[in-house]
This record gives sequence, C-alpha cells and structure tokens, in this order.
Amino acid sequence: MKNKIAIIGGGNLGSAIAEGLLKSKYCKAGDIHLTKRNTTTIKELATRGIKTGSDNAAAVKQSQLVILAVKPYQVSEVLNSFKKELTPDHILVSVVTGVFIKDIVEIIKKKLPVFRAMPNTAIAIQESMTCISVTNATEKQTAYVKELFSVLGKVVIINENLMDAATVLGACGTAYAMRYIRANIQGGIEIGFDAVTANLIAAQTVKGAADLLLQHGTHPEQEIDKVTTPKGCTIAGLNEMEHRGFSSSLIKGISTSFNKIVKG
Repeated sequence: MKNKIAIIGGGNLGSAIAEGLLKSKYCKAGDIHLTKRNTTTIKELATRGIKTGSDNAAAVKQSQLVILAVKPYQVSEVLNSFKKELTPDHILVSVVTGVFIKDIVEIIKKKLPVFRAMPNTAIAIQESMTCISVTNATEKQTAYVKELFSVLGKVVIINENLMDAATVLGACGTAYAMRYIRANIQGGIEIGFDAVTANLIAAQTVKGAADLLLQHGTHPEQEIDKVTTPKGCTIAGLNEMEHRGFSSSLIKGISTSFNKIVKG
C-alpha cells in the first residue's frame, strides 16, 4: 500500500520527512509531492526527484496520503486551500503541534481517516521517535501509517490526550539531549580535548548509551551500575551532578515545557 504522498509544508519538519522517506527508499522520489509558498528553500530536494510546488490542492489531488506539516496558526487557512480535494480514499496525517484531530475534522467537514503524529527532526536520518493517534481509520490504514513512520525510526500508538506530553518528551527532548551533549563537550574541552574530538566523543557516547537501552531493553540504572565502582570517578561525578540539581532541573524543564503547551 505504497501510495503517492503529499507533504503540505516544506519547513524543517516537512522537509525532514521528505528527506527521510527518500533516504529510506520507502517510495520513489517522484511519488512525494512537497509544497511550500516559497519553493526556493526546497530546491535541493527537487533536484533529487521530489515534486515541489506551491499548489496545495494540486498536490492533494494527485496523492492518497496527505501529511500536514505547517505552523499551528496556518492550519485553518491551509486546510481550506485543499479540503475540496479530499475524498474518503485519502488518509490525512497532521504533524502540527497542539492541533487536535477534532479541530481538523471540524475544518474539513469530511469523514476520512485522520491521524495525528508527533515525530522529531531525527526523522531526516530515519531515527525519529514518532507518537501516533488516530480516528476513523481501519486496521489496514493504521498499519500503513505506522509502517511509513517505522521506516523513519521508532513508532508508538498513544491516546491523543498524551500527545502534548509526547511532544515534550520526544520532540523537545531532542533539544534537551543536545544541551546535555553541548555541556559534555564544554567539560571535555576544560579537561584537555579540542572541540572537534570532544564533540565526537560526547555524541557517540550518548548514541551508544541510548542504543544500550533500546537493544537490551534495560533500565538506565542497570547500565549506570555497570560503570560505577566503589569510590570511583563515575559515582563521584554523578553525585556532584545530583548535588547541583541535574535530575531535578531536567524534570522541572520537562514540566515547564508541558505547561507551556497546555496553558499557552
């Protein structure tokens, strides 16, 4: 069930999805239609065979799966630009932060499968964590959308009332991880490494730590125990970080981001 795909919105996330689909070879480049008002910023993808343009209605008319990847304030205007082209055979997937499925249905006023997905920018390298909610879809349609995002990383189906929390943990979480890596690099420079070497060591160490959890299915504390020895340097450093509020500040940051989404 590999149909033609319209990605409405060629910003960072929309372009990243197109890039990920292209790299994964999930579908042919010509089966992807990416739209943006100003197409100059997506010229590079066009040179690789992806259809590009600014006509949303035309892109939707030529596709079966429609991925809405615009800013929240643009949703109503953009949906109205192509809703006449939507048929019961279309599958609509929104990756817009903070916009509920019911809001989308209210605008399009048509009965068709509507999904809400929250990937992160690692989708461009097929390493996204994507959370998906769904309404009015068959098992086959749900399996299709899940399969598509599975070639771009890990996927989990969740209730929509958890989508804001998923945004913070999975999307904002990329920035949190980057900030930790940046601090790790700065520490590495302080103890003697040049910036390039510190960057490599810090990034690969975090990647390896994450892969340990994903591949072994273990809890972080189990992996921490393997590298902490009595009176050792690792436990000394961890304890100092905790004294300085490492875990509590991270948890507070997650909570603050969540409240920002919920309360505005």
